[in-house]
Amino acid sequence: MSHRKALVAAVRQELAEARGTARAVLAAAESARGEAQHRRRLVREAYATCLNQLATARESARQDIQERYQDEATRLAGHLRGLATISATGAAGAPWRLWAPSEPEPGRPPGMLRIGTISFDETASLPALIPLLGRAHLHLSGPAATLDDVITGLLLRALGSTRPGEVELIVYDPQRLGTFGQLGPRFVGPDGFGALLEELGRPAGDEWRLAVLLADPTTADELTRVQRVQLDRIARTGVGLGVHLVVRGLDLPDDPAVERIMVRDRVAAVGSLGRIEVRLDPPPPATLFRDVADRLRQGPPPARLADLEPARLWDESSRYGLSAPIGDSTDGTLVDLRLGDDPPHALIGGPPGSGKTNLIYTWLGSLATRYGPADLALYLLDFQAGGSFARYTPGPRDPSWLPQVRLAGINVRDDREFGLAVLRHLGEELRGRTARGEDLADHPRIVAVVDEFPVLLDGRDAIADEAVDLLEDLARRGRSHGIHLILATGDTAAVRSLWGRPALIAPFTLRIALPKAVRVLADDNLAASVIPRHHAVVNAESGLAGANRVVRLPDAGDPATWRATQRRLWRSRPLGCEEPRLFDGDAVPRLPSAYRPSGRVPTADTPVGSSPGAVLGERIDVSARPARLRLGRMPGRNLAVLGTRADEACDVLAAAALSLAAQGPAHFSIVCLDPDTERAAARLVAELPAADWYDASDVHFDPPVSEIPRYLIGYGLESAGPAHRPALRALLDSGPSRRVHVLGWWRTVSRLRDDLAGRFDPIGAWVALDVHGSELAPLYPQPGGPLWRPRPRRALFFDRSVHRTPEVIIPYEVNSDHT
Repeated sequence: MSHRKALVAAVRQELAEARGTARAVLAAAESARGEAQHRRRLVREAYATCLNQLATARESARQDIQERYQDEATRLAGHLRGLATISATGAAGAPWRLWAPSEPEPGRPPGMLRIGTISFDETASLPALIPLLGRAHLHLSGPAATLDDVITGLLLRALGSTRPGEVELIVYDPQRLGTFGQLGPRFVGPDGFGALLEELGRPAGDEWRLAVLLADPTTADELTRVQRVQLDRIARTGVGLGVHLVVRGLDLPDDPAVERIMVRDRVAAVGSLGRIEVRLDPPPPATLFRDVADRLRQGPPPARLADLEPARLWDESSRYGLSAPIGDSTDGTLVDLRLGDDPPHALIGGPPGSGKTNLIYTWLGSLATRYGPADLALYLLDFQAGGSFARYTPGPRDPSWLPQVRLAGINVRDDREFGLAVLRHLGEELRGRTARGEDLADHPRIVAVVDEFPVLLDGRDAIADEAVDLLEDLARRGRSHGIHLILATGDTAAVRSLWGRPALIAPFTLRIALPKAVRVLADDNLAASVIPRHHAVVNAESGLAGANRVVRLPDAGDPATWRATQRRLWRSRPLGCEEPRLFDGDAVPRLPSAYRPSGRVPTADTPVGSSPGAVLGERIDVSARPARLRLGRMPGRNLAVLGTRADEACDVLAAAALSLAAQGPAHFSIVCLDPDTERAAARLVAELPAADWYDASDVHFDPPVSEIPRYLIGYGLESAGPAHRPALRALLDSGPSRRVHVLGWWRTVSRLRDDLAGRFDPIGAWVALDVHGSELAPLYPQPGGPLWRPRPRRALFFDRSVHRTPEVIIPYEVNSDHT
C-alpha cells in the first residue's frame, strides 16, 4: 500500500512539474508572438508528457482512481454537449449529414450557430458555437476561399433555423467575390454602399436584417469619412436595432458586439472562445441550398392549431372580456383578439378563397378551449352554401358537440327568416339583461357569428329593415351587457354598403382583413393587399393605418384535427349542458313521434281539449317548435292548403290529422278526389285510429253528429264538382260550431273561390305552397297580398285569428317511405 501511495505522489509531482513547464512555455509565447508555432509545439510536447505520465499512473494506481477519472471526464463532456444542444437547436447546430431546416419554438430567440468542432482528445469532440442573430456582428479574416465556405455555412444555418421572412439577407459584393446567390439575397452594387449604410442605420422592424459586406482593399481605401462613421455606429448599435453585419475585407471597431474570427488552414480562432482552436466544418452540400431556397420561396407555413391551446382548459373568466389568440406574429409570439368594452364587435372581410372560414374556425376553437359554457355562449349563422358550422353539432358519425354552442344555422341563404329569428332572440336576451341589471359574472358572454351577413340585409323588405334595426341595437347596447357580434363577408360591394350605415358600422372597431380584402380597413390602409396566404391584418382602431398587426393563421379546416379537441371539451361538459339547436336549411324535419297516435284507440272517456291544435309544420325559429292551428268552435276554424306541390300538400294534411288524433278521441273522414294522392290517403287511413274513406264515387260532406270532434281531410277538393259544392259550403259555414272541421287541399286560389262562391269567410286559416303573394290577395286582409316568394319545402301559414302577418313554415315529412 505504501509503495502505491508513493507512486501516486511521484506521478502527481511529475504532473505538477509538467504543468509548470507548460505555464513557462505559454508565458514565453505571450512575450514573443513571432514564436507562436514553436509555442504550440512545446505545448503539444508538454501535453504529450502529461498524457504519458497519466497513463503510467493509470497502470499503477488503484482501479477506483481510474474509474473516478473516467466518470468525471464523461460527465463533463456530456454536460458540455447538453449545453451546446440547448444553445444551437435544430438546423443551427446539426452536422451537415443530419441537417434539415427547422422551426424555432414560438417566442424563443435565435440561438448560437455551429461553425466547427473542438477536440480535447482523440475520442472527445464538441461543437464550436458562435453568436449572430440578436447577439453579435461577425468580422472574418483569412483566405478568401475558406471564408466564403464559412460565411455560406453560417448563412445557411441562420436562414434554416429561423422562420421564412424573419431574416432579410443583403449582400454587398461589388466584385462578386462570394457565392451566395443560391440563398436569394438582395445584392447591392458598388454605387449602393452609401445608401445601404444609411438603410442599415435605421431599425429593422419585425425582421432581422443580415448584411454581408464583402470588400477588397480598394473598397476599404475608398470609404469616405461619413461612411466610416456610419459603419462604426452600426457596429456599436446595430444589434439593438435588429441589424447584423458579416464583414470580410473591412475593419470594424473593437466592440463587445463584434465577434472576430481568424482562419488559417481550416482552423479558426474565435474571439469568444479564447485560445481554443476550432476545426471548421466542411462546406455544406449543394442540395441543402435547394431545400432552404424552396422554403424561403414558399413563405412561412401556417401556424399549428395546437399552439393556440392554453395549458388548462376553461381556466379563464369572461367577466372582463374575451381574449384568445388566432395565430402568431413574425417573431413567433401569439397574437390575441379581444372582445369586451373596447373593442366590442368585429368585422371580418376577405374575398372567396382568402381563408375567412378558416379564420372563424380558428377563433372559435381558441375561445372554446379557454372559456367554458358558464362563461361563453355561441350563436352561429352561416348564410353561404355549405355546412361550415355543422362540425360543432352532433352528427351521424360523431355524437359530440361543442358545449358552448347554443345554436348553429347552416344553409340558411334562402331562410333569412331564421336569421331574423336569431336576432330577435338576442334582442330579447339583451332586454332581459338590461331589465334585471345583472352583473356580467352572472351569465355567459354571448358571441354571435354571422357569416355572409349581407344576405340577411339584402333586399328592401321587412326582413332587411328589422334586421338592420336589431343589429344596430345589439351593436350599440350589447357591449355593456356581454353580447358581441362578429360579422364576416367576402362581398366587397356589401362591405362598401355598410359605410352608408354609420350607426351600424361604427361599433365594429375590431377589423380583420384577409389577403386582398377591400374596404374592411380604412381607405388609406393598404396592408391587406400585400400580405400572403394564411395571414390576416388585425386592427383594433377601426382600420386606421398605423394600428395593424400581421398574423399568421393555422390551418383549422381539417375536421379530424378539430374532432379530437371537441371530444375532449364534450367529455368535460358540465351536468345539464344541453345539445345545441341545429337548423339546416337543406334538411326536411320529420313529424316527431309525439305528434303521432300512440296506437291505442281513444274511447269516449278520453278527455278532449276545447281547442285541439293541428300541427302543420316546423316554425323557422330559434327553437324547433311546431306551427299549430287551433280548431275551436268559432266560425272559420277550417284550413285550406293551396298549391300544386301534391307531396307537400299531402304532408301538411297528414301532419294535421295525425297530430289531432294524438290529442284524444276524434273521427276522421278522408275524402280523396285526386287519383295521384290515393297512396298518401291510404297511408293516412292506415295510421289513424278511426277513419272513413270516401273517393270520387262516394263524395260525402255530411258527417253524422258526434260527441267527439270530427275532421274531414280532403285531397283535391276542387274536383268535387258543382253538385257537391252546396254541401261543402254548408259544412264549412256551420261545421266548426258542431266541432266538425274541414282541412282541405285546393290546387289554386281561383278554384277555392269557385267552390266558396267568392266568400272566403269560412276559411280562417291557409297554408300556401307554390302560390305567389299576389294570388293570395283575396285571402289576405291587406291590399296586394303578402310578400311571398315560393320556394321548395317552404310554406306560408296565415291564421287570421292569430297572425298580423303570415309566417314561413317547413312542412313536416310524413308520407315518404322512410317515415
